[in-house]
Amino acid sequence: MKNYISIAALAFATLSIPSLAMAQDAPSKGAAPTVSDADAFVVRAEKDLFDFSVEAGRVAWINSTYLTDDTDSVAARYGEIGTEKAVGYALEAARYQAIPGLSYDTKRKLDILRGGIVLPAPTTPGAAAELATISTKLQSAYGKGRGTLRGKEINGSDIEAEMGTNRNPEELKEMWVSWHDNVGAPMGTDYSRMVEIANKGAAELGYADVGAMWRSGYDMPADDFAKLTDKLWLEVKPLYDELHTYVRTQLNKKYGDAVQSKTGPIRADLLGNMWAQEWGNIYDLVAPAGAGDIGYDIGELLVAKGYKQTELTDFSPNRGKAEKDMVKIGEGFFSSLGFAPLPKTFWDRAQFIKPADREVVCHASAWDIDNVDDLRIKMCIKVNSTDFVTIHHELGHNYYQRAYNKQPYFYLNGANDGFHEAIGDAIALSITPNYLVQIGLLDPAKVPGADKDNGLLLRQAMDKVAFLPFGLLIDKWRWGVFNGSITPANYNKGWTDLRLQYQGIVPPVERPADRFDAGAKYHIPGNTPYTRYFLARILQFQFYKAACDISGWKGPLHRCSFYGNKEVGTRLNAMLEMGASKPWPEALQAFTGTREMSGKPMLEYFAPLMKWLKAQNKGVKKGW
Repeated sequence: MKNYISIAALAFATLSIPSLAMAQDAPSKGAAPTVSDADAFVVRAEKDLFDFSVEAGRVAWINSTYLTDDTDSVAARYGEIGTEKAVGYALEAARYQAIPGLSYDTKRKLDILRGGIVLPAPTTPGAAAELATISTKLQSAYGKGRGTLRGKEINGSDIEAEMGTNRNPEELKEMWVSWHDNVGAPMGTDYSRMVEIANKGAAELGYADVGAMWRSGYDMPADDFAKLTDKLWLEVKPLYDELHTYVRTQLNKKYGDAVQSKTGPIRADLLGNMWAQEWGNIYDLVAPAGAGDIGYDIGELLVAKGYKQTELTDFSPNRGKAEKDMVKIGEGFFSSLGFAPLPKTFWDRAQFIKPADREVVCHASAWDIDNVDDLRIKMCIKVNSTDFVTIHHELGHNYYQRAYNKQPYFYLNGANDGFHEAIGDAIALSITPNYLVQIGLLDPAKVPGADKDNGLLLRQAMDKVAFLPFGLLIDKWRWGVFNGSITPANYNKGWTDLRLQYQGIVPPVERPADRFDAGAKYHIPGNTPYTRYFLARILQFQFYKAACDISGWKGPLHRCSFYGNKEVGTRLNAMLEMGASKPWPEALQAFTGTREMSGKPMLEYFAPLMKWLKAQNKGVKKGW
């Protein structure tokens, strides 16, 4: 499932009604379809999909929060129905696509129907069932995955937490290798078959392959979109290169040449994250002398205020209270901007902690079950800084979902999928020291001064900037897999090569060709397009700068917090409530004043850090 679950995004596995049911209302064979036929088709499809999506959403929620063979089976069945529906509607939409005189809304909704499928099944009998079964099997395998630490089994959520704090390179290696071997490797054959089926489905819809179909959903030709992502990456790459060089030097100082060399790529398991996608957990290893200690850690502040993490064996009346209270802090930020509180059902139905009695998918996600106000998040919250920020991110999805809930069904989505990811992250950028003071977490006397700015910015860059190449390469790899330039025999080599090319990292051990390391990342078996996260890293700084400008902020951009500014909330809501009803450049302009995505606001935010990094890296060989 998506990191945010807007069932309206044509994704449970993406939805539609069986082609036989549609055929009775379609124009007779040989008759040229008319504008009125297209209009009637869209109305019929929109009604059916809305109704089905609510039931499908409930099935998906149960499967994700009660992982059993039975819920897998039911989810697979609904996935089969949903995929058949999606393909049936997409094929039907293609019949009306070229009719002259279509209204703006009908044409846009037909485009959404035709290109909105994540994994299209071909009309071959049994193909939809096989595709749904494989998709469910892959996601379930990830949810049930285990690695080891000191020879003992450990689940994925606990490995993530442990890799953030463990500084023993042998134990880090053990966790990394065991997770990738146990979780990723068994998926390769199924994944290859899934690609084969889905590509046939994409071909029936008129696309070269699934990757081309994914890239078509950005209000521009697919190839132009790929060029746009390359342009954005090249804008911000110099900042990443400086960060990579600095971090590599500090890791060499910590571990020595035998573990991390002074030049070349960085060992992937040393970066504080299973996938080396964000490096903030090793900030303590790279913090600059004098400015590195910013004087607080949000996780420690929460613990000091009595936020005690729930143990699995804790069945007291306060079970989950600390984690729920963390979510209430996130809700408070949105309330301060003028947004209405979350509904009571949110607090009754969301999953905040890992249950003690069953397997669940712990990967954080936000849900809108009824396309109106049945909002939920699903997390296994830990009392730490990372999850504090993730909560703000997931709630960003929920508030976006509710803002556009009066749009027609096909527009119940973000202007593009990067918008959805960026909203909560823009809010999280406003988690500044002054904000922490405002909500009572940080003592005013402990607000770091300007001399700590390099430390503050480095801490942010370790997540925000470090993520950029990872956010891009996930789909670069899949685009290659779908178009055949990366063959099944080279899945793992292609993955490792892209990680080296873009991130400048290598596995801690040589990886055999028969492994499937890509499968060790949730979004690969979960079949979630990933470029949205790269776009979100860019867009969040554009949104953040726009909010700071609206609020009248005059200081350094990275110190701005727009907490409590109702005008920001009003302007933000004006963009959010558009949903997918207009091309994304119009939505972007409504809030930021520009129609162009750009890395410049990010560079402005980190400008002081860039200057400092260049000074630190003077004389050091850059690159890998």
